[in-house]
Amino acid sequence: MRKTKTILWGFALIAAGVLFALKAVDVIDFSIFFNGWWTLFIIIPGVIGLFGSGNKTGNIIGITVGVALLLACQDVISFNLLWKLLVPVMIVIIGVSLVVRGLFGGKASKVLAETQTDSHGYRKAFAAFSGRNVVVDGEVFEGAELNAIFGSAKCDLKNAVIEKDCVIKASAIFGGIDIFVPEGVSVVDESTCIFGGISNKTEKKSDTPTIYIMGTCMFGGIDIK
Repeated sequence: MRKTKTILWGFALIAAGVLFALKAVDVIDFSIFFNGWWTLFIIIPGVIGLFGSGNKTGNIIGITVGVALLLACQDVISFNLLWKLLVPVMIVIIGVSLVVRGLFGGKASKVLAETQTDSHGYRKAFAAFSGRNVVVDGEVFEGAELNAIFGSAKCDLKNAVIEKDCVIKASAIFGGIDIFVPEGVSVVDESTCIFGGISNKTEKKSDTPTIYIMGTCMFGGIDIK
Protein backbone atom coordinates (compact mmCIF):
# COMPACT_ATOMS: atom_id res chain seq x y z
CA MET A 1 0.00 0.00 0.00
CA ARG A 2 2.87 2.35 0.77
CA LYS A 3 4.21 1.79 -2.76
CA THR A 4 0.77 2.55 -4.24
CA LYS A 5 0.60 5.87 -2.40
CA THR A 6 4.10 6.76 -3.60
CA ILE A 7 3.10 6.00 -7.19
CA LEU A 8 -0.05 8.12 -6.87
CA TRP A 9 1.91 11.06 -5.50
CA GLY A 10 4.30 10.63 -8.42
CA PHE A 11 1.45 10.74 -10.94
CA ALA A 12 0.01 13.83 -9.21
CA LEU A 13 3.33 15.66 -9.46
CA ILE A 14 3.78 14.59 -13.10
CA ALA A 15 0.29 15.87 -13.95
CA ALA A 16 0.97 19.18 -12.20
CA GLY A 17 4.29 19.55 -14.01
CA VAL A 18 2.73 18.85 -17.41
CA LEU A 19 -0.08 21.36 -16.81
CA PHE A 20 2.36 24.08 -15.78
CA ALA A 21 4.54 23.33 -18.82
CA LEU A 22 1.55 23.57 -21.20
CA LYS A 23 0.54 26.84 -19.58
CA ALA A 24 4.08 28.18 -19.96
CA VAL A 25 4.06 27.59 -23.75
CA ASP A 26 0.48 28.96 -24.08
CA VAL A 27 -1.04 25.63 -25.13
CA ILE A 28 -3.65 25.88 -22.36
CA ASP A 29 -4.64 28.66 -20.05
CA PHE A 30 -5.83 28.35 -16.48
CA SER A 31 -5.57 30.30 -13.27
CA ILE A 32 -3.32 28.74 -10.68
CA PHE A 33 -4.77 30.70 -7.78
CA PHE A 34 -8.51 30.19 -8.32
CA ASN A 35 -10.91 30.76 -5.46
CA GLY A 36 -10.31 28.03 -2.93
CA TRP A 37 -7.14 26.65 -4.59
CA TRP A 38 -5.68 26.00 -1.13
CA THR A 39 -8.37 23.36 -0.44
CA LEU A 40 -6.50 21.03 -2.82
CA PHE A 41 -3.91 20.60 -0.05
CA ILE A 42 -6.72 18.98 1.97
CA ILE A 43 -8.51 17.09 -0.80
CA ILE A 44 -5.58 15.52 -2.67
CA PRO A 45 -3.85 13.94 0.39
CA GLY A 46 -7.26 12.64 1.50
CA VAL A 47 -7.91 10.99 -1.86
CA ILE A 48 -4.45 9.42 -1.99
CA GLY A 49 -4.85 8.27 1.62
CA LEU A 50 -7.85 6.16 0.56
CA PHE A 51 -5.41 3.82 -1.19
CA GLY A 52 -3.41 3.21 1.98
CA SER A 53 -3.93 0.65 4.72
CA GLY A 54 -5.92 1.15 7.87
CA ASN A 55 -9.22 2.86 8.56
CA LYS A 56 -10.26 5.48 5.99
CA THR A 57 -12.52 7.59 8.23
CA GLY A 58 -10.02 10.40 8.59
CA ASN A 59 -9.43 10.53 4.83
CA ILE A 60 -13.17 10.66 4.13
CA ILE A 61 -13.60 13.46 6.65
CA GLY A 62 -10.67 15.36 5.12
CA ILE A 63 -12.10 15.02 1.61
CA THR A 64 -15.55 16.09 2.83
CA VAL A 65 -14.16 19.16 4.59
CA GLY A 66 -11.96 20.06 1.62
CA VAL A 67 -14.75 19.73 -0.95
CA ALA A 68 -17.18 21.67 1.26
CA LEU A 69 -14.66 24.51 1.68
CA LEU A 70 -13.99 24.53 -2.07
CA LEU A 71 -17.71 24.77 -2.83
CA ALA A 72 -18.03 27.61 -0.34
CA CYS A 73 -15.11 29.45 -1.91
CA GLN A 74 -16.77 29.02 -5.30
CA ASP A 75 -20.04 30.45 -3.89
CA VAL A 76 -21.88 27.18 -4.56
CA ILE A 77 -22.86 27.03 -0.90
CA SER A 78 -22.63 29.71 1.77
CA PHE A 79 -20.04 29.62 4.53
CA ASN A 80 -22.86 30.13 7.01
CA LEU A 81 -24.51 26.88 5.88
CA LEU A 82 -21.12 25.16 5.76
CA TRP A 83 -20.34 25.83 9.43
CA LYS A 84 -23.82 24.68 10.44
CA LEU A 85 -23.55 21.33 8.64
CA LEU A 86 -19.83 20.54 8.92
CA VAL A 87 -19.77 19.22 12.49
CA PRO A 88 -22.99 17.13 12.14
CA VAL A 89 -21.66 15.57 8.93
CA MET A 90 -18.34 14.70 10.61
CA ILE A 91 -20.21 13.12 13.53
CA VAL A 92 -22.31 11.02 11.13
CA ILE A 93 -19.19 9.84 9.24
CA ILE A 94 -17.48 8.83 12.48
CA GLY A 95 -20.65 7.07 13.66
CA VAL A 96 -20.98 5.12 10.43
CA SER A 97 -17.32 4.13 10.69
CA LEU A 98 -17.82 2.81 14.22
CA VAL A 99 -20.90 0.84 13.17
CA VAL A 100 -19.06 -0.70 10.21
CA ARG A 101 -16.07 -1.53 12.39
CA GLY A 102 -18.34 -3.15 14.96
CA LEU A 103 -20.22 -5.22 12.39
CA PHE A 104 -17.41 -6.06 10.01
CA GLY A 105 -14.32 -5.46 12.14
CA GLY A 106 -11.05 -7.09 11.18
CA LYS A 107 -9.22 -9.80 13.03
CA ALA A 108 -7.99 -7.29 15.62
CA SER A 109 -11.42 -7.25 17.29
CA LYS A 110 -11.39 -11.05 17.60
CA VAL A 111 -7.85 -11.10 18.98
CA LEU A 112 -8.73 -8.34 21.46
CA ALA A 113 -11.76 -10.28 22.69
CA GLU A 114 -9.45 -13.18 23.59
CA THR A 115 -6.88 -10.99 25.35
CA GLN A 116 -6.53 -11.08 29.12
CA THR A 117 -6.09 -7.38 29.90
CA ASP A 118 -5.31 -8.12 33.55
CA SER A 119 -2.41 -10.47 32.81
CA HIS A 120 1.23 -9.62 33.50
CA GLY A 121 1.97 -9.55 29.78
CA TYR A 122 -0.56 -6.76 29.12
CA ARG A 123 0.80 -3.24 29.53
CA LYS A 124 -0.90 0.13 29.99
CA ALA A 125 0.40 3.69 29.73
CA PHE A 126 -1.42 7.01 30.03
CA ALA A 127 0.30 10.31 29.28
CA ALA A 128 -1.54 13.61 29.72
CA PHE A 129 0.58 16.74 29.35
CA SER A 130 3.55 14.48 30.06
CA GLY A 131 5.56 11.55 28.71
CA ARG A 132 5.42 7.85 29.50
CA ASN A 133 7.71 4.99 28.46
CA VAL A 134 6.87 1.29 28.34
CA VAL A 135 9.85 -1.03 27.89
CA VAL A 136 9.41 -4.79 27.59
CA ASP A 137 12.83 -6.45 27.75
CA GLY A 138 13.00 -10.25 27.62
CA GLU A 139 9.41 -10.61 28.88
CA VAL A 140 6.29 -12.00 27.25
CA PHE A 141 4.15 -9.31 25.65
CA GLU A 142 0.43 -9.95 25.16
CA GLY A 143 -0.87 -6.50 24.23
CA ALA A 144 -1.06 -2.92 25.43
CA GLU A 145 -3.25 0.14 25.83
CA LEU A 146 -1.46 3.42 25.15
CA ASN A 147 -3.01 6.86 25.52
CA ALA A 148 -1.33 10.18 24.83
CA ILE A 149 -3.36 13.37 25.34
CA PHE A 150 -1.31 16.50 24.84
CA GLY A 151 1.65 14.30 25.66
CA SER A 152 3.80 11.48 24.32
CA ALA A 153 4.09 7.76 24.92
CA LYS A 154 6.78 5.32 23.86
CA CYS A 155 6.40 1.54 23.74
CA ASP A 156 9.68 -0.32 23.18
CA LEU A 157 9.11 -3.95 22.22
CA LYS A 158 12.40 -4.57 20.40
CA ASN A 159 13.45 -7.18 22.95
CA ALA A 160 9.98 -8.43 23.86
CA VAL A 161 8.89 -12.05 23.55
CA ILE A 162 5.78 -12.24 21.36
CA GLU A 163 4.40 -15.75 21.21
CA LYS A 164 1.02 -15.10 19.56
CA ASP A 165 -1.07 -12.44 17.84
CA CYS A 166 -1.80 -9.44 20.03
CA VAL A 167 -3.39 -5.99 19.90
CA ILE A 168 -2.12 -2.55 20.82
CA LYS A 169 -4.89 -0.03 21.46
CA ALA A 170 -3.39 3.40 20.94
CA SER A 171 -5.02 6.83 21.21
CA ALA A 172 -3.08 9.95 20.25
CA ILE A 173 -5.12 13.11 20.84
CA PHE A 174 -3.01 16.21 20.29
CA GLY A 175 -0.10 13.94 21.15
CA GLY A 176 2.26 11.34 19.75
CA ILE A 177 2.96 7.65 20.27
CA ASP A 178 6.08 5.77 19.16
CA ILE A 179 5.94 1.98 18.96
CA PHE A 180 9.14 -0.02 18.38
CA VAL A 181 8.51 -3.64 17.38
CA PRO A 182 10.90 -6.63 17.15
CA GLU A 183 12.02 -7.97 13.80
CA GLY A 184 10.20 -11.31 13.96
CA VAL A 185 6.63 -9.97 13.84
CA SER A 186 4.19 -8.44 11.36
CA VAL A 187 2.21 -5.28 12.00
CA VAL A 188 -1.33 -4.67 10.75
CA ASP A 189 -2.81 -1.20 11.06
CA GLU A 190 -6.54 -0.87 11.78
CA SER A 191 -6.53 2.75 12.91
CA THR A 192 -8.87 5.71 12.56
CA CYS A 193 -7.19 9.04 11.88
CA ILE A 194 -9.02 12.36 12.06
CA PHE A 195 -6.72 15.24 11.19
CA GLY A 196 -3.86 13.06 12.30
CA GLY A 197 -1.82 10.21 10.90
CA ILE A 198 -0.15 6.87 11.47
CA SER A 199 3.16 5.82 9.96
CA ASN A 200 4.05 2.13 9.70
CA LYS A 201 7.71 1.70 8.75
CA THR A 202 7.76 -2.07 9.28
CA GLU A 203 7.86 -4.70 6.56
CA LYS A 204 5.15 -7.31 6.16
CA LYS A 205 6.23 -10.85 7.08
CA SER A 206 4.58 -14.23 6.74
CA ASP A 207 4.20 -17.05 9.25
CA THR A 208 5.02 -14.78 12.19
CA PRO A 209 2.97 -13.42 15.10
CA THR A 210 1.04 -10.27 14.21
CA ILE A 211 0.65 -7.09 16.21
CA TYR A 212 -2.62 -5.35 15.37
CA ILE A 213 -2.74 -1.62 15.93
CA MET A 214 -6.20 -0.35 16.84
CA GLY A 215 -5.36 3.32 16.92
CA THR A 216 -7.23 6.59 17.08
CA CYS A 217 -5.44 9.75 16.00
CA MET A 218 -7.08 13.14 16.45
CA PHE A 219 -4.66 15.96 15.71
CA GLY A 220 -1.96 13.52 16.72
CA GLY A 221 0.21 10.77 15.31
CA ILE A 222 1.36 7.19 15.84
CA ASP A 223 4.74 6.06 14.53
CA ILE A 224 5.48 2.34 14.21
CA LYS A 225 9.14 1.44 13.69
